[in-house]
Amino acid sequence: MTTEAQTIVDTALTAAAPQQLALGGYWIVNTPHGVERIDLTGDQYRDQPRRKTGTATVRDVPSFLAYYAKHASPTAEVYADRDRNTVTAILDAHTPHGGAPEWQQHRVTLALRHSDAFKAWHRASGDLMAQTTFAEFVEDHRTDVLDPTAADLLELAQTFQATTKVSFKSSNLLKSGQRQLSYVEQIDASGGQRGDLLIPDHLQLAIAVYEGATVADAVTARLRYRIDGDGRLRIGVILDQLTDVIATAFEGVITEIDAAVPVPVLRGTPA
Repeated sequence: MTTEAQTIVDTALTAAAPQQLALGGYWIVNTPHGVERIDLTGDQYRDQPRRKTGTATVRDVPSFLAYYAKHASPTAEVYADRDRNTVTAILDAHTPHGGAPEWQQHRVTLALRHSDAFKAWHRASGDLMAQTTFAEFVEDHRTDVLDPTAADLLELAQTFQATTKVSFKSSNLLKSGQRQLSYVEQIDASGGQRGDLLIPDHLQLAIAVYEGATVADAVTARLRYRIDGDGRLRIGVILDQLTDVIATAFEGVITEIDAAVPVPVLRGTPA
């Protein structure tokens, strides 16, 4: 086509009145700049979307079950992934036995987070603290301790605070399971009154591993100590069998969900 002819075509196209395109269709339009494709089939051009899509994230089991009950189809699938601390439901899963495939684009994920109490004890696990620091930690978290009693634990914390100016000399394990720490008061260079400090072998905790849990999990915190070269006592806890504790808590979540949904909970990650 000659330059003059193309100019005439372009002028005609420019002068042409615009045409209104109907929604819901796929259009090919010839413009001065070439052929343009216009897609008006998307959900944004409709009064309502063709299907539900998206992934909702919830933080506790009741919220997961509420969302599931509202949106799940009879073919929904539920997957539990312990490595990721998640439970995911595909609410529009494929139909079984060669039935029609579904989009699998509407999901709800329970993303479990550890509770504040669990995180506090976990951070403390393995950290040998000064007496006063450990006493303050025990006082702040005494409601998490099932055994010894809160009164006995508070008395222990006060004893730790009262024996900061002593020199610890030795320790003995008693038949009761308690640890006896012997000390001498630092009154002068030659030492002062001698005494003993009894500490339990462990603390029995009752804390929820996961945020939003309604049942506390049993956790054993073993007490550990060290007498430094200058006679200073450092003391802390180690959470016992921590991997098993978390696994048990996760299994409790699965059991709760499994009892409430009409499909089995599968172990793994959805495609």
